[in-house]
Amino acid sequence: MFIKDKASSLAKSLNFNLIEKLIISFFISTLIMALLLSPVNAQISTQKNEQTPIFSPDNVIATVNGEDITEADLSFAAEDMQQDLANIPADQRKAFLISVLIDMKILAQAARKENLQQSDSYKRRLSFLEDRALRRAYFTDKIAPQITTETIKQYYDNVVSKFEPQEEIRARHILVNSEEDAKLIAKEIENGKPFEIAALENSTDQSAKNGGDLGFFTRKDMVEPFSNAAFALEIGKVSEPVQTQFGWHLIRVEEKRMSSPPSFEQIKGQIQQQLLIEAFNEEIQNLKENTKIEISDPNIAEMILPEQNNN
Repeated sequence: MFIKDKASSLAKSLNFNLIEKLIISFFISTLIMALLLSPVNAQISTQKNEQTPIFSPDNVIATVNGEDITEADLSFAAEDMQQDLANIPADQRKAFLISVLIDMKILAQAARKENLQQSDSYKRRLSFLEDRALRRAYFTDKIAPQITTETIKQYYDNVVSKFEPQEEIRARHILVNSEEDAKLIAKEIENGKPFEIAALENSTDQSAKNGGDLGFFTRKDMVEPFSNAAFALEIGKVSEPVQTQFGWHLIRVEEKRMSSPPSFEQIKGQIQQQLLIEAFNEEIQNLKENTKIEISDPNIAEMILPEQNNN
């Protein structure tokens, strides 16, 4: 709407090319799954209030023709099928995964009888899966442990020490198509109609259902004509009609305050993710320095390794 796009501003501040963004997006998905490996039983408890059992990777949960299916297998299946699990009731997830693993074991045994493990396609896939498993193991064992509660808190304290409070206001508004309509509504409010009711009845903005409430915002969050008018108002006062590219606004300020940084508990998860991404990027860049990489397609090479090609 007329609120500036904060996500776009954030994206512009991240100095990544398209390929790097895609790699990071893929990495985040892998990261989350890797970190969920140990407490996977929390996702597949048979009852909603059941205490999460202790994870024992070698514990046998089923056998198929004498071959074991273990809790470790259950964890790997939960990783790979995380999106599917989200659509399955919590009390059915464990049974679902075990059923999948049983079917997989039966088909694997049938494939071995056909000697399919000797096929070229199997060997190629096995090589890929081995690399993927080793990548995940490297991240889990070598990179993730670098990010501790202490490093997260240190990062938070550093950010907070540089935080500069900004003036914020909480305001309501009514958005209409013409100045004439805005003036008529302003007259009704002046004659005693509650601003919230007037917003609900007349505003074309989505905030109308909340009585025009926009919550707290800073000057930079809104388009300039709106911000200038809103921040000049006293609490409880209604503005004259204000024109923006979205139409005509009536504004009433509800509260004023100085902004404060979020608490550590509110953003520690985001900080952890950011630090893990940075640690991953640093590690992979260090490893690449001593790695010979050749890409057959020069156009793809330019996209992935622009620095190397410019040297």
